[in-house]
This record gives sequence, structure tokens and C-alpha cells, in this order.
Amino acid sequence: MTPELQSYRKQLKCNFKQLEDVFEDCIKDAVRKLSDQGVDDYLDGASKVCMIGRGFEPVLGYLEEMPDIAKKLGEEMLKIVSKAVWDMSRTPNGNSIPPFIQCLPEASRRLGTKLQMQHFITLIFEMMERTTGSIHGHHATFPSPGLPDLLRQIPYLLSQVSIEGLSNWVDYGVRNYTSHPDRQRDFFSLQSADSKAMLQRERHGTLFVDNERKLELYMRSIWQDSDYFVPYSIGFDELRKPIPYYDDLGLRIPDVFDDKNGVSGINRYRMTLAHMVGHRRWSTKQIADNLSPFQRIGVECMEDSRVEYLILKEYPGLRRYFLALHPKPIEGSCDNKNESCIRHRLAMLSRAILDPAHSYQSPVILEFVEKFHDIMAQGESSTAEVSKLGVSFITRTRRQSDQSPRIRFDNTEVDYRDDNRHLWIFIEENDEAEDIANKPEKPEMVEPEGLPPRHYHEWDYNTKSYKPDWVTLYESLHPPGNSSDIDAILEKHSALANYLKRILDLLKPQDYVRVRYQEDGSDLDLDVAIRSLIDFKSGSQPDPRINMSHKHDGRDFSVLLLLDMSASLNDIPDGCSQSILELSREAVSLLGWSIEQLGDSFAIAGFHSDTRHNVRYHHIKGFSEQWDDNVKGRLAAIEPGFSTRMGGAIRHASHYLESQQSDKKLLLILTDGEPSDIDVGDDRLLIEDTHKAVEELTSKNIHTHCISLDKKADDYIQDIFGLSGYTVIDNVESLPEKLPLLFTALTS
Repeated sequence: MTPELQSYRKQLKCNFKQLEDVFEDCIKDAVRKLSDQGVDDYLDGASKVCMIGRGFEPVLGYLEEMPDIAKKLGEEMLKIVSKAVWDMSRTPNGNSIPPFIQCLPEASRRLGTKLQMQHFITLIFEMMERTTGSIHGHHATFPSPGLPDLLRQIPYLLSQVSIEGLSNWVDYGVRNYTSHPDRQRDFFSLQSADSKAMLQRERHGTLFVDNERKLELYMRSIWQDSDYFVPYSIGFDELRKPIPYYDDLGLRIPDVFDDKNGVSGINRYRMTLAHMVGHRRWSTKQIADNLSPFQRIGVECMEDSRVEYLILKEYPGLRRYFLALHPKPIEGSCDNKNESCIRHRLAMLSRAILDPAHSYQSPVILEFVEKFHDIMAQGESSTAEVSKLGVSFITRTRRQSDQSPRIRFDNTEVDYRDDNRHLWIFIEENDEAEDIANKPEKPEMVEPEGLPPRHYHEWDYNTKSYKPDWVTLYESLHPPGNSSDIDAILEKHSALANYLKRILDLLKPQDYVRVRYQEDGSDLDLDVAIRSLIDFKSGSQPDPRINMSHKHDGRDFSVLLLLDMSASLNDIPDGCSQSILELSREAVSLLGWSIEQLGDSFAIAGFHSDTRHNVRYHHIKGFSEQWDDNVKGRLAAIEPGFSTRMGGAIRHASHYLESQQSDKKLLLILTDGEPSDIDVGDDRLLIEDTHKAVEELTSKNIHTHCISLDKKADDYIQDIFGLSGYTVIDNVESLPEKLPLLFTALTS
């Protein structure tokens, strides 16, 4: 055995003699198929299986089968399976461990994803818990009578039913035969008549796993598209039924489709995949932040119709399948003033676009169908064009009842369409953005034409009242520049950066919170350990969670730096060799680097204005972005222009700070002059409005601090930010050094 193999053998804590005959072949197979970390997890998992004391068979099964399962479903399965075996060994069901391991290869092949396998393992453990030790009222002393038989039948069962059907079949057996061990064994070994009858009842639809090859060939031959299929089950989320979608990891589709309206299950798969391919081919991403939820579903409806229109231009024979699967809402059936009918109206519009023989008489529906076809007659059109049409339809048909929590869902679900998550970009993540628990890498952001503006009120100190929707603000992602310019700045100030790092190290969270009841940890939890020892000595099962660990818990900031990008940044102060813009860029670079070292959540934005009708807000770094070359490139490209209407920009910045979950929120404003704009003759008007905006943020528990480079700032800045809400830097050349130090003082 080579030194490398000997090292692996030492890592596997297991001393069965039979292991020496198979270890070399098993570890070579694992090394070929797994990463270095995966091999470590594989050996740790095998060691845990060996520790359960059930002989060599479970260890051999784990060593032989897990590399293939981990390669197919992900290396996290190594820990999931070893933990499941360990947990099963802590119950009276140790005799079920060998058949459990033996059924995993076929289960992984049939189910196809880690999530489906987790559903499967959960199902097995729920069945085990419901049938273990419940015979004639005894405690958990007797093993589950039917569990070994169920596990031996898993390969056959999964070839007949979906995971949802298996769950229903198991539930029937458990509910009816919990107290009858012999009948329970007959049911789960498929010997009883009702077992076969129930299985036959759950056999329905077209299983994805039996048709995966056909669908792969369909995608390649018809659409010249190939990607991973990721099946999911619709039976494990009662509150929110999964919907097809696609992302960077593959095409997510149900594990079974029933025949519907004369369309076979396999053709329902084909229509779902055709619709997703249409989006992949023709749809472009849109920024979602300035659209309401109603406007977004209007845009999605129109884009769904557009891609289907383009699909039917290539394959007109698919129309009969789309029409059969698309609902046909009855006109006039949703006129209840206490019910939101927005989905009903959109389903009518979608049906009318798809079906030339529709019978709808609504003038608005007919008008928008005509507008849609006018757009499509010009060619492929674009997502942006039909997006405007969708927003317009929502505006034209809006009713007061649309706000009702009672929403009409009947006859509105187009179940072959995906959920359109691919269509949206969120400049800032908030509670409306999807998360999906496992978020993929954020796509590159692009600014579409026609991004809807934001409207903000403005305070009029003369009348002591707000001017409603007075300021129109447009936001965009700042175009990129050369990120190496920022790297050069950081290199130029390397000595200052080293000094700042020593200060920042003192600011990093030092408070520790104890996390108890850990199987692995840095310290022994003495109280739990003593209780476990007592349990062990008295013959009870000891609690293995006898350790504890610690985590930092002392700093929770969200910071947004708002830059005044008005034309005066081009000025070069007396005695300086650099412009205010160059010095500000150096200061912000050092500040961004400093906050990144601390790990605080922070964002950078800039603003300028050209009358109240055109306030521009530029995103330079979002809270969800890292301090990387993309952010540095945007910072390097900032250019000054126009005026300084500050109140609207502050209110818009607070919109993003409010959505952060931090305990402490700070808005830093870097400016070189007082608020002003070319359409305002009263010098006090914008000063008072900015003061009012600062008060609004204070009421939302957002702290505001202004760093002013204006030597005349003493004339007005206290009126805006109060006694302690500002810092005036007279020596502008010291800004790169003072700005990071000021931040550390504010957040220490």
C-alpha cells in the first residue's frame, strides 16, 4: 500500500479484518469521483458507520455505494447518509440499517436530486418513528415491524410511483396497521391485497425518471438546447406548491405529470420545457425594484405570451397543446367587489392573445390584444417593449378591490409556465426578492430603458406642508470603469491602510456567545457531560451533545455612503494639487476597503440633480455585493455634473437602509456644498427640506452624519444635521485619512 493510501487508511477508524481486502479498491474509486474534502467526508462517514457496532456489512455498503451517490447528487450526501445511519442506530431499528444502505443507490437514481433524497430519508424516519415501540402501548423497545420489508421493496416501489405516491402509500400502511405487526409486515412487503390496491391507486401519471432520455433527445433535436434536469416533488410543500423554473443549476420540473385535458404526461413535459426554452432564448432581464408586485405579474404575463407567440411561429402545431392546457376564464365571473380579480383579468388577456377564436368582448382586453399583435408584427420585439404593455394594462384596469386579500385563483393557473424568477434583477435584495435558501450567483446587472421613476414629496417651510410627488428620481447602476485605478489608490496609501488595519482589528467583534449542546465543539459542556455520564452508568442512552462552541456577537451595522456628485467636484481647492473628485475617490476607496475588513454590510451610491424633474441616483455598490473589481470599476468611473438636490436622494437612500436587518443603520453623506438646484430661487427651501428628510430618517432609527468639504458650511450645516450630526473638513487634502477614521469613531 502506498504512503498516500496508508494515510487514508489511518483516517478510517475501523478495524474489521475484512476491510483490508476491499479498502484499496474502495478508496481509489472514491478519489477518482470525489474532491479532497469529499474524500475526507467519505472516510469520516465510514468511520461513523463503523462505530455503530452493527458489523462489517453496513461499512462495506457505505464504502462501495456512496462515491457514486455523492458524485450524482452532491458530496453533502456523504454527511446526510452517515448521520441517518447513526440516528437509526440510536433506535431499536439497527436491523434495518443494511437494507437502508442497500436501497440508496436505486433511490438516488430514481429520485435524481439531493432534495428528493432528503424527502425520501425523512419519509423513512417518519415511518420508523410512527411504528417503533408502539405495539400494545409499550415504549420504544420494539423495532418497527415493517421497516425492513419497506426498505427491501424501495427499488420496485420507486419504479411504480413518485415520491409523493410513496408517501401516501406508506401513510396508509402506518395509519391502519400500527398496532398489528403481522399485517404491517404483509402490507410493506406487498403481500396483502389492500397493499397492492393502494399502490395501484397511487400509480398515476408519467414519471420523469422513466422518460428522462426521451426528454433529453427532445431538447437537443427540437430546441438545440441541453441542460441538467432537476426533478422535484409536489407532495412535500402543502402551503406553497412548487412551480417549474430554471436557474444556473438546471431545469426544475415535477417528478410526475398526469394526463390533462387530453394532453399526455409526456407532452405536458414537452410544453413546459418548450416554454422555458423560449425564455432562455428570447427573454432579457429587467430591473424589478421600481415595479409594484401587480406590475411585475403584468410584465410576466405579457412576456409569457411573447415567448409562446415566437415558439408558435417556429412550431405552429404546438398551439393545440397550449390551448388545451391554458385555462379559459369566464368573462364577467369575477365582479365581486370584495375579491381581487387581477389574476383573472391577466388570464383572460393571456388566453385572448393565444386563442384567435376567443369569445371575449371586453374593450380593454381587445385593445391590448391588438396592441400586442402590433408589437409582434414588427419582429421578435423585446422584453422591454411588452413590459411597458404589461404595466400599462395594470394601470388601465386597476380597481380598488385589487387590494383585497381575497384573490381569485380559480381557472387562472397556467401550470406549464415557469415562475419567471429568471426575468428579474433586484438592485438591492429585500423581503420581496426570492431567496431560494440556496441562492445562485447574482447575474450581471443591466439597466433597461424606461426604468420607472420614483416620486418623493418635498417639504415647503413657507406653508409648513409637503408638496406631494414633487421630486422625480431616476436610479441606475453606474457604468463601469477601470478597477485597477482603485487598486493603484490603495497601493498609494498602503502605509495609511496598514495603520487603519491596526485600528480596525480593535473594532472587530470581541464578544463571544456560548452555543451549547454541540456534538463537536471547542470546549466540554460540563453540566451536559455529567448528565450524560449518569445516563450511561444507569443504562440509559446518553446525550452525545456534550460540547459547546462560541461565536462572535458584538457588531451589527449597515452603512450607506451617499456621494454628492454635483459639478463642483471638479473644482481644485486653493493649495491642492488634486480636484475634490480625485480626493473623494481616494477617501471612498479607503473607506470601502476599511468597511470590508470589518465585515459590516455597506453600500455606496451617488446623486446629482437637474431640476426637481430629474434627480439621478447611481448605485455604485449594493449591500449584497462584495468589494470586488465590479464595484471598484464603478467607483473609478464616477463623473460629476449638475446640482445638489439632497432631500430626495436621502429619502431614496433610506428606502434601501430600511430593508436591512441590522440593529444599527448609518447614512454617511459626503458633500462639498449646500443643497441647491437651478429651479429653486429660495436658498432656504432645499436646506429646510433636507433637514426634514434627516428628521424622517431619525424617526426610522437611521442615524445620519454629513461630512462636508465646504469651508462655508458653518453658515447652514447645523440647521440641517443638528449639533452633532456633521463634520467639516477644512483641509480637503486630509480627506483620504480622515474619512475612514471618522467612520471608525462613529461605529466604535
